[in-house]
Amino acid sequence: MEYEIVNLKEKILVGLSATTSNSSEDMGKVIGGLWENFYKNGINEKLKNRVNDFSIGLYSDYVGENYLVTVGNEVSSEEDDELIKNYNLTKKIIPAGKYARFSIRGNMVTAVAEAWQQIWEMNLDRSFVADFEEYKNAEIDDAEIDIYVSLK
Repeated sequence: MEYEIVNLKEKILVGLSATTSNSSEDMGKVIGGLWENFYKNGINEKLKNRVNDFSIGLYSDYVGENYLVTVGNEVSSEEDDELIKNYNLTKKIIPAGKYARFSIRGNMVTAVAEAWQQIWEMNLDRSFVADFEEYKNAEIDDAEIDIYVSLK
């Protein structure tokens, strides 16, 4: 699987978060539930300072096998404290730095799962600071997705 090394500027992400692990039986349910709640409750539409319409799935705060998943949008500045409180939102910083970018296209669920399977098997010099998927469109069966893996 091919990738490009890129240097990213810091991103501010606001969204819904939960902790899970790859070995957890309910990992798919946890992550899927975050995406469902984010759109079902219209949280993406309520964020006033969105940079673009891209959705992001962030994996951060790795502790052993566990990590925090945050589903949200990049924002240009702090969101309304009332909104964050009312919807129990999380603000996360995706740090500036070096990332491996994998560009994929296909079904939002299966193409991403297959890509991650290949990424996990690669010998990347990962930092495990912030890995994320950036969904460039909302086409379920023909999604354009960039996966970013933080590198040392």
